[in-house]
Amino acid sequence: MILVNLSVFATMKPAFSRYLPHSLRWPLALLLSAVLAGCASTPTPAPEPKPKLLVFLVVDGLPQRQITGYRDQLASDGLARFLERGAWFSEAHYGHAFTGTGAGHATVLSGAYTHRNGIIGNEWRDAQTGEREYCTGDTSATYIGHKTQPLDGTSPKNLRVETVGDVLKRADPRAKVIAVSGKDRGAILPAGKTGTAYMYMAQSGQFASSTYYMQQHPAWVNTFNGRKLADGYFKTQWKPLLDEAAYARSLPDNQRWYGPRGGALPMLMGAPNDDAPGPAFYSQLLRSPFVDAMSLEFARAAIAGEGLGQDDVPDILSISLSGHDYVNHQYSAESRLSHDHLLQLDRLLQAFFADLDATVGRDNYIAMLTADHGFMPAPEYSQAQGRDAGRVNGGQVLTRVNEGLEKRFGPGNWVSYSGSSLLLNRQLLAQTKVDANALAEEARRLLLAEPGFAAAYTRRELESGSAPGRPFFEPMRKSWHPLVSGDVQYILKPYWMFGTGTATHGSPYEYDTHVPILAWGPRWVKPGRVDSRVGVVDIAPTVARWLGVAAPATAEGQPLPLPN
Repeated sequence: MILVNLSVFATMKPAFSRYLPHSLRWPLALLLSAVLAGCASTPTPAPEPKPKLLVFLVVDGLPQRQITGYRDQLASDGLARFLERGAWFSEAHYGHAFTGTGAGHATVLSGAYTHRNGIIGNEWRDAQTGEREYCTGDTSATYIGHKTQPLDGTSPKNLRVETVGDVLKRADPRAKVIAVSGKDRGAILPAGKTGTAYMYMAQSGQFASSTYYMQQHPAWVNTFNGRKLADGYFKTQWKPLLDEAAYARSLPDNQRWYGPRGGALPMLMGAPNDDAPGPAFYSQLLRSPFVDAMSLEFARAAIAGEGLGQDDVPDILSISLSGHDYVNHQYSAESRLSHDHLLQLDRLLQAFFADLDATVGRDNYIAMLTADHGFMPAPEYSQAQGRDAGRVNGGQVLTRVNEGLEKRFGPGNWVSYSGSSLLLNRQLLAQTKVDANALAEEARRLLLAEPGFAAAYTRRELESGSAPGRPFFEPMRKSWHPLVSGDVQYILKPYWMFGTGTATHGSPYEYDTHVPILAWGPRWVKPGRVDSRVGVVDIAPTVARWLGVAAPATAEGQPLPLPN
């Protein structure tokens, strides 16, 4: 009996065949042909199925501590769908220091922090001219059917990177990427360069896009706006969902730091003396659950109007729910109003998921939820807890810093605020021939002498990376872009904030960086809790993998470690 390795025989048949008995050559050739034919006909494994729709949810200003803190009061299939039947990451954080709305929304689907995406804040000043810039401002585009101010958000012009949606549409132009939000930046930045953004108009209570995307709205948008959903909330009340005792773990209403207007539930929508809805009423809806209810209803209309998730080409629907941020700014995340707002939002999500199950199909979509930043407690609350906390009067600080610079370098307004940095006056530097590095060093010294400031780094340090290991240097570097940012990047101490508002965000501390990352989609996501630390930049490579496309070239994360 002669044994022949067929794979070797296949590659070296002429050499081997002459050593075989003549009577075996033909039968072995036939056998080899049959085996190779069988191998060729063996079916290859089917490619991993792609979701028909990625539903990407961003809850503006939602710290992770609120989800876990109120978990026992959630509905059975809202946020609990993620926590009990999906994957959730208990230690998800932002890696940049200036945790703002624009920066967060620019990061979530690009996978790139500020030092790459260029969105250094909501507003800043042009580094050369000192003129004010808005993160999604673009004077070449206007809102459709609505008045547009110079600093209104109308396009992604300032976004310097691609999003997953841009990669998806380049791979298959049939893919649709739709984004909706109560804020222009909450829709425009996740939509990327090639998606389509719709935002709530506080002047009318409608949703609109801009001429960057189209010249006129499709019929389904006009039909939606014709329903005048916002007007239906006029003179209605935001009432708490649960009995009074259920809110014992949050602060009672009407805390003194809310200001003279106070804040309590139930809350009337619209001023008592108003006879009809107007801009003040439409703006008030932003500080309530009702703007989120309208955003989700607009998302339903987009699914139907655009046919999202109805074919084998994956689509993306990004929904930024803005109400929570407005509520937390006005009353703080520790308030009963914020507590109830999260529960209201949870019930809205439960109803939305039920509709997705019916229209798109439970096995056809992935839902993912995160936040653009967390939230600090009100300084007065922190002081009551025995913490070193306080407020910084930014205008007074800037005056004192400029006065100190004048003593050394001569008269003039030497610096101004830009994002989370001080910007040197380029025109004055050119006129006086003052050394920019010396000016920046002195500005940093003066700034750190002020109460409430924790750290500051100069352009020279940030460009060269010459201060590694110093407090918060790396997250501050991630918040600094060389072509957009100023010259002295700073952060405040923990529990300190600028201004007189109730509470805010924008720091590298855990209360601002620690956000939820939740995912659900039974065909793609196994349920489980993951306790390893992950970054928000890990979202983009993860969803890109689900959608079967490459991650954006500038993404700096890696796919999330999903439960096995």
